[in-house]
Amino acid sequence: GSCRYNERTVTSTATSNSGPVRDRAIIHVDMDAFYASVEQRDQPQYKNRPVIVGGTGNRGVVAAASYEVRKFGVFSAMPMSRARRLCPQAVILPVRMSRYREVSAEVFKIFRESTPEVEGLSLDEAFLDVSASLALFGSIETIGASLREKILNRTGLHASVGMAHNKYLAKLASDAGKPKGFIHVPMDGVRLFLDPMPVNRIWGIGKKTLPGLRKMGILTIGQLRKADPVELRRVLGNRAGHFMALARGEDDRVVVASRADKSLSREVTFDKDINKQGELYSELQRQVESVSARLRAHGLVARTIQIKIRDARFRTITRRRSLALPTASTEVVFKQARDLLEIWLQEHVNTPVRLLGVGVSGLEEPDERGIDYDTAAQKALDKTLDEINRRYGESKLTHARALRTGQKSKPG
Repeated sequence: GSCRYNERTVTSTATSNSGPVRDRAIIHVDMDAFYASVEQRDQPQYKNRPVIVGGTGNRGVVAAASYEVRKFGVFSAMPMSRARRLCPQAVILPVRMSRYREVSAEVFKIFRESTPEVEGLSLDEAFLDVSASLALFGSIETIGASLREKILNRTGLHASVGMAHNKYLAKLASDAGKPKGFIHVPMDGVRLFLDPMPVNRIWGIGKKTLPGLRKMGILTIGQLRKADPVELRRVLGNRAGHFMALARGEDDRVVVASRADKSLSREVTFDKDINKQGELYSELQRQVESVSARLRAHGLVARTIQIKIRDARFRTITRRRSLALPTASTEVVFKQARDLLEIWLQEHVNTPVRLLGVGVSGLEEPDERGIDYDTAAQKALDKTLDEINRRYGESKLTHARALRTGQKSKPG
């Protein structure tokens, strides 16, 4: 469903980085069931069918649920075993993160055609400050409608769009309209929009604070807005003023244009805990190939290599090592990560491993000092692997040590 309010221009003397707070035009775009929708588009036989994307093993977790399967009570972050019980007929598909990143890049390119002020929250969600774009492209609703239409035409996917004069209201608007939502909350429509909503729709009000508010008879945002501040402080403490401001629809945070990733990582939770070194090294190689390829795709190099290990008793450790020269070499990253893993294995003999991950940080653009490659042949091999996998799909070509047979695993 969609809901639209009449626009009205309201001026204010309050200022911020992007002009008067009340003159801001903020759009929140959230793709509808993104991973599942990409799978339904790429594999038309699953269109209009209940689709779950996530880990397929016993310890799998739902990463995304199509709207067809949500009717059965299946939602993201739910254990896959429970999702299967709720909807036995669901189509369960593995996560294809490289594919979702490709589609996400298309979507974000569309965002930046309207404004450079794009704050990405995830692959499928972003805030856009289009205040400076109104004179060029028209009203906030015109821009919002254009975004939704371009995304559908170029990717075949639906997005929900929320529009308002601040981030908080824009986000609530896109959520309230899902799927295929299109809601604009103008200055004179804030109370009409907010007041009927359950009070736990306010960011930060959850399991700890909700019971106290209910005892006060506060069930809606409107009731919170009208509540006695003194009484509220007894329940909400020194954050009472903050929550009352949100109940009035006030939020002065600016859209912060996204910067390059500060780190890249990948991790896997195994279906069954393992302690065979060969299987761990094979999985490490696969992860390093993925992370290193992403580094090169972004035109970046990394100064720090990190591994993450969680054992069968859920104890988690991270180990990292910094390099003299930054690198994007699969071989160099693997050697450093393998050394860190070897040290842990020596200290924890026969300790079953539940989760293994590898990451790189200290990202920067390569300069005249060059990149740490042991040999020119390694550099040529990485380039060849990247080209083949880009053309035919991730993991079509891989290093031999990544091919050891072992149990299945799921992305963490």
